[in-house]
Amino acid sequence: MRILILAAICAALLTAAPALEIVRPVITDVEGGAPDPPGFDHIPGEILYFSCRVSGFTKTEDEKVHVAYSVQAFDPNGLPLDELYKNEVQVEAGPNDKDWMPKIATSVSIPPLAPSGEYKIVIKAEDMVAKTSAELTVPLRVRGRDVAPSDTLIVRDFHYYRGEDDTQPLTKAVYHAGDTIWARFDITGYKYGKPRNKSNVSYVTSVLTAEGKVLWTQPEPAVDESEGFYPKRFIPSSMSISLRANFKPGEYAIGLTVKDAVSGQVFEAKYPFTVE
Repeated sequence: MRILILAAICAALLTAAPALEIVRPVITDVEGGAPDPPGFDHIPGEILYFSCRVSGFTKTEDEKVHVAYSVQAFDPNGLPLDELYKNEVQVEAGPNDKDWMPKIATSVSIPPLAPSGEYKIVIKAEDMVAKTSAELTVPLRVRGRDVAPSDTLIVRDFHYYRGEDDTQPLTKAVYHAGDTIWARFDITGYKYGKPRNKSNVSYVTSVLTAEGKVLWTQPEPAVDESEGFYPKRFIPSSMSISLRANFKPGEYAIGLTVKDAVSGQVFEAKYPFTVE
């Protein structure tokens, strides 16, 4: 009797469907290119090409394969970068295709203002013949430009520069008559509207004396409107103004007024500079 039971168990094991598995994941920044090495830093705005294979699938009696799958990438906070990508493979794989495995391939777009951190690509597959499933999480690292979040509208990292293309801000905001003042800053803490993370932020700059008198105001506000599946985390902004050749030396400031049309928030601040 024991022999019969053992034989039955062995037969069941031999005929059991193999475990579905997602294997050979590849991430590359060049379509069809070599895999990026482990720990490779990707950058915001980059398009990545992802592929993998599915093993352990089952065929029908007439050699048909049917595998459905989905792919979605997430940022370090668990927010999806884009909508869920779904597709399926339905083919006939005969005896000569014994080493063949279904291929999953798609692209992943890193948002232009994506934060730094550990991202992940989550792949799910389902064998529609054997009714089995598998899941794999593939990590990837992004090196972005980080701006601290805020619950309310705010300007961060306001810096003065000597020239338009300078990468290092001035340690002291000192200019001379006839110079052009350059400044860059980030706006964050605004709210999003539905349905696709709509934002509408505007700002106006002014030149003020030390006493707060307005010498010049931007004629029309600069407006940034956007929407998309992935929320825009901050708005990189800039301004410039040329000082007249007879501009009087003294202490001044750039006044900045930012408005969020979605929430009605207003932020105002002054950023001093000197003219010698």
